[in-house]
Parts: sequence; C-alpha cells; structure tokens
Amino acid sequence: MALAFAGIAPHGFPIIPAMSDDADGALQTRRAMEELGRRCTAAGIDVLVLAGPHGVRVAGAVCLADVARGAGTLRWAGRQVEMNVPVDASLTDAIAQRAEATGVPIARAGYAGNRRDQAVIPLDWGAITPLWFLGHDHDMTGSGDALANRPEADPGPPVVIITPSRDLPRSTLVAFGRAVAEAAQADSRRVAFIASCDWAHTHREDGPYGFRPVAAEVDAMVVDAVRDNELRRLMNLDETLANKAAIDGLWQVLMLVGAEEVVPMTGELLSYEAPTYYGMLVAAYSPTMPF
Repeated sequence: MALAFAGIAPHGFPIIPAMSDDADGALQTRRAMEELGRRCTAAGIDVLVLAGPHGVRVAGAVCLADVARGAGTLRWAGRQVEMNVPVDASLTDAIAQRAEATGVPIARAGYAGNRRDQAVIPLDWGAITPLWFLGHDHDMTGSGDALANRPEADPGPPVVIITPSRDLPRSTLVAFGRAVAEAAQADSRRVAFIASCDWAHTHREDGPYGFRPVAAEVDAMVVDAVRDNELRRLMNLDETLANKAAIDGLWQVLMLVGAEEVVPMTGELLSYEAPTYYGMLVAAYSPTMPF
C-alpha cells in the first residue's frame, strides 16, 4: 500500500463539540474538520500517522512515541474530554528505521513501564483535537472497570505519534516525510498522514502573544500555498516572519512536503479562519493516482 490520505488539521480544542457549543467562534473550522473526518473514513484508513508540535519533544531530533498507548485529558470552561488510543508499533518502527537510514536524527520516547507494552505517552491538545475528528470521537471519561467493559473503547485506528524538533533543518523534516511515505508503501495497510498545525498566534492584542500585523501576512502565505497545491513554497518562509507570527505548523507541513515527493497528492483547502488570536486551517489530500 501507500499513503491513502493526508490532511492539515488545526488543534484549537474548543472545536471539539463536547468542549464548546459554539466552538469559541470557530464553527466553520468545526464543520471542515467533520468533513475531513468523513473523507478519512471514506479512504478506508487503517493507521493514522500524526505529527504535532506540542507533544514530547527532544532537541535536535524527530521524536516518536515508543509506547503501547497514548492517553490524555483536555479541560476548558468547565468541560472535559479524555482519550486513550493504541499506538501502532510496527509502523512506528518502520518509519524510525527508514528515517535513521537517511540520516534523520530519531528519538524514541516512552513513559512509565520500561517495556513498550507497559508504556504510555501523554496526549496533548495537538493530538487529541485532530484525533477526535478522525475516528476517536468517544469520550473516555469513566472508571477503569467501566472502560474495560466497553467494546467501543478504541473506536478509531491505531496511531503513530510524532513530534519534531524545530532545531532541525527544514530539509531534514522533508526527508522524514519521505521516510513516512516509504514506510507506508511497505505496509500492507492504508495509511494516513495528518499534520496537526495552527498558524499565526498573534492576531489579537488580548492573546498570550499580543498583536502583530505580520500574523495576517504569514497566514495568507500559508493559505495561498495550500490553495495552489504548492506546499513546497513554505520551505522558503522567512524565519523571522515565522517567529514574529508565532506559527506552530511549518515543521509538520514540511513532512507532508516530503511525503508528497513519494506519493503525489492533490489537496483541497476546506477552511481557514482566525476567530480568536490564532489561525486555523483545514485541508484534505488524496493521492493523484488512486490505488
């Protein structure tokens, strides 16, 4: 097989219906994420490879979760959701091995049990939010006994969890994306790659990063690159502009650039909006030559 689907997904967690009735103003984004989920389901995906910015990070390396499960809790405005998902060991290993063979520095992270089957990794909002719309939309709140007796406890496909270091050269992240696609080609299952990304975080003065006019400028560059199916343009996004805008999506999207070098894909911009201080974009990608 090969990559059967890909997406760029935001992680502003108020878009999860269980967290907010009005999505904190991002109802367009919520609808687009629901559409992304429908397309992912239609593609018959067996494994999700998720790259996000907020997980366990290792300086100078791409970090992969070397664990049996990922679990986490989100709380916001008096509401709470929990998630507990299986992590796919075989595809994690295949991606790591192929990336290392091409010189990409890899770190494998675990927590608690020293054996993989006893280890877990914390899930942050950068993972929980997109996974909620991609088959894991089942609140895991409850006692251990109650969860053990629920056959629907793992409603979605197993995942591979990736967090890149921003210290790495952009070309290294592209090379890692190629390794993801090559590992998918060698796997018998249908694989999706999801880049969990929010964009400029400086759209409003009352946000944690303040207001900078460059936010709209940088987000417009990203929207244009996605709309034009020219993600490679972002290889040259000015570092100073990226830092001033406080984006957190570039590094994961560069992995998608690499994946597209192995499996050419056609993308569709489903939505973009910045209803609060940060920009959110949803895009869906399908192989140019279906298989």
